[in-house]
Amino acid sequence: MTFEMYLLLIGVPLAFGLWAQFRVSSAFSQYKQIPVASGVTGAEAAQRILADAGIRDVEVVPIDGMLGDHYDPGSKRLCLSTDVYQGDSIAAVGIAAHECGHALQHQKNYGPLNLRMQIVPATQFASQILPFVIIGGFFFHMTGLINVGIACYAVLMVFQLITLPVEFDASARAKVILQQMGIVRPGEEAAGVDAVLNAAALTYVAAFVAALGNLIYLLMARRDDR
Repeated sequence: MTFEMYLLLIGVPLAFGLWAQFRVSSAFSQYKQIPVASGVTGAEAAQRILADAGIRDVEVVPIDGMLGDHYDPGSKRLCLSTDVYQGDSIAAVGIAAHECGHALQHQKNYGPLNLRMQIVPATQFASQILPFVIIGGFFFHMTGLINVGIACYAVLMVFQLITLPVEFDASARAKVILQQMGIVRPGEEAAGVDAVLNAAALTYVAAFVAALGNLIYLLMARRDDR
């Protein structure tokens, strides 16, 4: 395999992923400094959105770390990082509303979310064994392990592909709900929410591109070893 092909399949997705992470960090840093006129915190926004949707069995809890916000459908917990939970910024309410979007998907039995939940165990297993598979396959040239690596990356690629509509839909719901409920105002506040959530969406695209690039790379490596 040529260096150019390696750069295209591995280097470019890696650079794209780093750029996407930079975009998210920059957008969050910018808009966490700007409070919403409503004065609502991320936790309050989440609680209002859930209550308005009639969702009363989801707990909103704070967690440590930055940008680790997520909705856990298994335990029905909406976990918000400290800056989001306590903050009354554009970024805070935008991210909180996005995570509420997943709770709304769960409530409405949204197909892609259900599919992602079903594939999570296989994805976790693939992620855990992949480092050992790659080391064994490339350093010791064990073709059988390369085949296992291909299977692992296929699982990860499918998971990331399913994740795209789940995340895009959650963001679309958040953007509409925040304005409908008067948590953010049209104009600068709404544009700020768009900027934060659109930047976050790039990270999911980058993850899919990286998984696809690695899968193609391993397929070509197996072919070259024959």
